[in-house]
Amino acid sequence: MHRVQLAYTLADERAADRALHHPLLAMLAALHATGSISGAARQLGLSYRHVWGELKRWETELGQPLVRWAKGQPAALAPFGEKLLWAERRALARLAPQIEALRSELERAFALAFDDSAGVLTLFASFDDALPRLRDRVAPRLHLDIEFTGSVDALVALNDGRCLLAGFHALTAARLRSPTARTYRPLLRPGRHKLIGFARRAQGLIVAAGNPRAIGSIDDLARPGLRFASGPRGSGTRVVLEELLAAARIAPAAIAGFERLERSHQAAAEAVASGTADATFGTLPAAQARGLDFVPLAEEQYFLVTLATHLTHPHVLALLQALQSPGWRDALDAIPGHAALRCGEVLSLRQVLPWWNYRKPKPITSTPPVAGSATGSAA
Repeated sequence: MHRVQLAYTLADERAADRALHHPLLAMLAALHATGSISGAARQLGLSYRHVWGELKRWETELGQPLVRWAKGQPAALAPFGEKLLWAERRALARLAPQIEALRSELERAFALAFDDSAGVLTLFASFDDALPRLRDRVAPRLHLDIEFTGSVDALVALNDGRCLLAGFHALTAARLRSPTARTYRPLLRPGRHKLIGFARRAQGLIVAAGNPRAIGSIDDLARPGLRFASGPRGSGTRVVLEELLAAARIAPAAIAGFERLERSHQAAAEAVASGTADATFGTLPAAQARGLDFVPLAEEQYFLVTLATHLTHPHVLALLQALQSPGWRDALDAIPGHAALRCGEVLSLRQVLPWWNYRKPKPITSTPPVAGSATGSAA
């Protein structure tokens, strides 16, 4: 049994974001992607001799072959090498929210050490690819201290006074007694809470590359023999999925694996990538990150929310200014499946969320994907 030791580095803001990284696994991933040791060396910026020597050294260290060394044939991962690579990817996908929270806490500590005048704004939020980019954009003048959690837990944290801002996402055309309304109405109060516009984004089915099971609609999830992987309870994505299932009159119990809960949506996508599930539900960037296909089903809105009493807080005002800048809106539009929508505008609950209007909303229907989304392919 080999023990795991963690380490981190301090890097310039322009440095590549590598999260947790192990040299051996990086070499295995590069070899898997390029199909040759020379290709892996070029991808990693290392010499052929170094990569070849390190792979041989690790085979001796671990006592098992990592690479098929067939003379005259392209190098390929041996079964143990593949198993090792997928094990790390699955573990990192499961731990992605905790890893991001740890990094955010360390960056906050160092931000204060280097400049104790830097403002710190605590945000509990459902994960979105735009938020780490926003954190980088407002630094070093403002440190956005993000803790990624489910949408429900983020709103609870705001109401408990543990953060100044929360981030959640929802289908805004939900009905009064829908899963969306039942989930969020107890947590949001007109007058007390203020929504801040952020983005419109596509949600849909994440399926294997090439979509070999020909999954094209929400109804296909109830197909016999199809394996589904669910994200965690309390997440906004799970609420959106429950909303679509209710609209299609599909009982969750009819979906094999609906109660198979992964620790994060990244882990659910990794289950599809590893072949242990045929589909999960999530966003286009989550599919593209693992070379998977994406079937868009609906568009939702991602909101930031704060208390009305916090709107005059200087750190909140600074963030609103950053959100409203044309440069940030362009950056948000560039994320696949995303589009800036009233970004940085303070919105009224009753004007934006129909379950506070008591008027019959329009029924939920599939809508064309936002700019950057793809149907049937993540390419």
